[in-house]
Amino acid sequence: MFNKKNGTVTEKDILAALSNVQEPELHDDLVSLNMVKDIHINGGQVGFTIVLTTPACPLRGQMERESTDAVMALPGVEQVAVKFDANVRGDNRIAGRLNIPVRNIVAVASGKGGVGKSTVSVNLAVALAQQGARTGILDADIYGPNIPTMMGLTRDSLPAPRDGKLVPPLAYGVEVMSMGFLIPQGEAVIWRGPMLHGAIRQLFTDVAWGELDYLIVDMPPGTGDATLTLAQSVPVTGGIIVSTPQNVALEDAEKGLVAFRKLQVPILGIIENMAGDVFGEGGGERAAQRLHVPFLGRVYLDGEIRRGGDAGQPIVAIDPDNPQSLAFHELAQAVAARVSVMSFQSAPELKII
Repeated sequence: MFNKKNGTVTEKDILAALSNVQEPELHDDLVSLNMVKDIHINGGQVGFTIVLTTPACPLRGQMERESTDAVMALPGVEQVAVKFDANVRGDNRIAGRLNIPVRNIVAVASGKGGVGKSTVSVNLAVALAQQGARTGILDADIYGPNIPTMMGLTRDSLPAPRDGKLVPPLAYGVEVMSMGFLIPQGEAVIWRGPMLHGAIRQLFTDVAWGELDYLIVDMPPGTGDATLTLAQSVPVTGGIIVSTPQNVALEDAEKGLVAFRKLQVPILGIIENMAGDVFGEGGGERAAQRLHVPFLGRVYLDGEIRRGGDAGQPIVAIDPDNPQSLAFHELAQAVAARVSVMSFQSAPELKII
């Protein structure tokens, strides 16, 4: 392997060493996954780039350590410099059915209202953007759109249309679209059937979305028309269920999960929100175990989260050192990792988790 003639390692040597380093989530080696590029050698100094499947990769540090150790073990190597890039794999169904520049659509749902689903959606989207992912959020709660308020936006925030399409305003690095930009404040929307179906589809197709790695869709509470419409008209990459820890909420959350499964929406996992003294702790995790779906993580009840949402200042943006901000970042990494794993699975495995 080592080139004894001139006493230096070769690119082939480095690739052979890195073929022993596993991508922890995908359970295959970096070389087989085509994640290594830009190898350069200068005497005993070696550098290369690892192309991650998401900029929100939770195991970047582990891969850096193991890659460095593997290459440093080669004779003649004195120093190793590892760089990172990211290339988020896309759900090919999206371009085929919607013709929008979005790679993955992630639906955030709950079986009932009042569990903080929109708060989770907003902070998840902002956390993904902060970690380098190109992210948007679509407020699919046609009847009660509140994402603009939580993102500090108003009807006046909507830019002028471009080429006949709505242009999503940008807040905290996230593209935002909502029916709340299009209807007068306080006016009720009373739509069902074809009108609802058309409105939800138009929020996807009649918007000039940028090139997005993830479009987070904040679903309306419950399992009614909007959920059915979304699943029937939009190729959802994966769904997240948000629940508080107590049993009553978990019963409703299970209904949301069952609805996703019946509609053949892959399940990314369950998030336990507002844990702590008031609602208890651990119910979401136990439900995930019982229902055989991933448990993505837990966020504790914190008044700062509520105050930030009311003021249009997501906690991950205004108080990044808050323990719950860190929890949202861990959730973002867990979601991104699950989407990456799904993208590498075969089509039959992708249907239901």
